[in-house]
Amino acid sequence: MQDVKTEKKEFTPNIVAFCCNWCSYAGADLAGSSRLSYPANVKIIRVPCSCRVNPMFVLKAFQQGADGVILCGCHPGDCHYVTGNYYTRRRMALLYSFLNYMGIEKARTRLEWVSAAEGQRFSAVMNDFVKTVTELGENKRLTDLRVKEGE
Repeated sequence: MQDVKTEKKEFTPNIVAFCCNWCSYAGADLAGSSRLSYPANVKIIRVPCSCRVNPMFVLKAFQQGADGVILCGCHPGDCHYVTGNYYTRRRMALLYSFLNYMGIEKARTRLEWVSAAEGQRFSAVMNDFVKTVTELGENKRLTDLRVKEGE
């Protein structure tokens, strides 16, 4: 009889990052060109402004299998569209309470301000967020089972 060993597969979270075109996306570009590392499982979606991210996009990301969603925008007062990040801050406050109502941990969603000159900060924020989500484990609360492949 053969000895069957069961290997525990290491969990790698799926992270969706919504980044504003003018600051955070440029910060990600600076991090890459400076050869600073952040995990490859962070999928960046470039948006014109952080205020263009509808809270439904965050919920859809969770439904489609994201384990964590981070929204990065310009620092307050530095928005290319003047007040976009103020709208973002208000929307995210409401989204946090809605996610809490749905039973999703607040730590799975984060809002960060990263400027174009902060490549090192972008890398550090992404590494920290991935570490936090990895500790939380897989998001099973909103996952649509029809989306899972191979199960």
